[in-house]
Amino acid sequence: MTALQITDIGPLLNEMLKGDMFDRFLLKEASVSAAFTTAIDGMISESFFSEEDLEKFALAGLSYIPFSFVRPICLNLIRGNRKPTAFQFQFLLSPQNQKKTVEQSGSSFQNEDITGLFLNLNYKNDALVCTTGISYKIFSPDKSLENEWDRQAAIFFKKHGIAVSKL
Repeated sequence: MTALQITDIGPLLNEMLKGDMFDRFLLKEASVSAAFTTAIDGMISESFFSEEDLEKFALAGLSYIPFSFVRPICLNLIRGNRKPTAFQFQFLLSPQNQKKTVEQSGSSFQNEDITGLFLNLNYKNDALVCTTGISYKIFSPDKSLENEWDRQAAIFFKKHGIAVSKL
């Protein structure tokens, strides 16, 4: 796990809310505190979607909604003349990208050993910090996957022109 300070918040918010920077991630949960606090549980309600819709929108087999589905809602919560007092987004790497990351890590882990690879964005007191995390199904002292995920997170921000510094 690593913590990265986002040194310029504006470009990240612009890319996140108006661009497609996080569209390939799933949204596990989010909260935005402004005049009131809004909480979003990203768990897909399968009873809402028909089987046809699940296939059409590539949601079949997913537990959480792709961020692209809720990005417009999040934009509406954050935009305005006054910035929110706090927000938190917990992004989950998509199953396809998780599998690639596990394979590229050179670790002893198999994709089945991992519940999820996370990017957590937390904004409060005018500071935005991203922490990485991995949820394992098994115990192992092997940190190679963690190191690879931390490395890829830093590359991800750099690719999108987002300045970060390691905390």
